[in-house]
Amino acid sequence: MDNSIKSVEDLSHEDMARLIMDMFHRTMVHHTLWFREVEHQMGFKKALDIMKSAYSSSCDAQMKRLSRVLDFEMKDGIPGPLLDMPREKLLELMGSLGTNWIAGDGIWFQSVESACGMNDAKRCNDSCWTRFSPFEAWSIKEFLELPEHAGMEGLKTALKFRMYASVNVQTIIEEGPNSIVFQMNDCRVQSARKRRGLDDYPCKSAGLVEYSRFAEGIDSEIHTECIGCPPDSHPEEWFCAWRFTIPEKQLETA
Repeated sequence: MDNSIKSVEDLSHEDMARLIMDMFHRTMVHHTLWFREVEHQMGFKKALDIMKSAYSSSCDAQMKRLSRVLDFEMKDGIPGPLLDMPREKLLELMGSLGTNWIAGDGIWFQSVESACGMNDAKRCNDSCWTRFSPFEAWSIKEFLELPEHAGMEGLKTALKFRMYASVNVQTIIEEGPNSIVFQMNDCRVQSARKRRGLDDYPCKSAGLVEYSRFAEGIDSEIHTECIGCPPDSHPEEWFCAWRFTIPEKQLETA
C-alpha cells in the first residue's frame, strides 16, 4: 500500500472496492466469533437460541441499509432482485453457493495442511464438523419449521436441504418405517480426486461425526451406522453410505 494513504478517502476506486469486500469478511467472522463465545459461555443450544434472535434482527437491519445504498427493494425481508430471478437462476445460485461452501471447506483444509501437516488438518476438520453438522441441522429445522422430534420423515427431508445436496448426487433408500440408507453416489471431492488418479480421501473420521451429529440434530432418537466410507472399500455406485434408524423401543413410546 502506498505510504501516502492515511485515510479511506485516499484510496483508489479499486482499493475502496477491495476494502468493502474485506469489511464483508470481517462482519462474517465477527458474527461467528460472537456465536463461538456465547457457546463457550452458555452452551451450544443456548447459543443457537440467542443467535436466532440476533441473526433475525441483524440481517433485517443490514439488508435495509444495503438496499438503500445499492438501490434495490426489500420485499418481506427478502432482496427484490432475488425474488425477481427466474426459478432456474435461483437453483443455479444455490448450486454456486453450495460449490463455494465446499470449495471453502477444502481450502481451509489445505491451508492447515500446508502450515501444520495432514494430522492437524484432519483434527481441525473433524472438530469443525462437530459444530457445523448440528448447526446445519438446526438451521434446516428452523427453515422447514420441523418439530423437535422430526423423526425419519423429517430426516429424509432435511438431508435434501443440506449444502451438500446442491453439489453432490445422493440417494435415500427406504428400509422400513424406522430405517433408511443414505448413499452419496457422487461426491464432488472424491470424484475430483478420482479424475486426477488419486486414491479416495479417507473421510470416515469426519463422516462419523458429521452424519451422527446431523441426524441427532434433527431427532435425538435417531441412531447412525456407517455402512462404508473411505478408507473403507465401496462399490462403484457410491462413495459412502449410512444407515439411520429409530429403535423400536423409542417408536413404541413416542
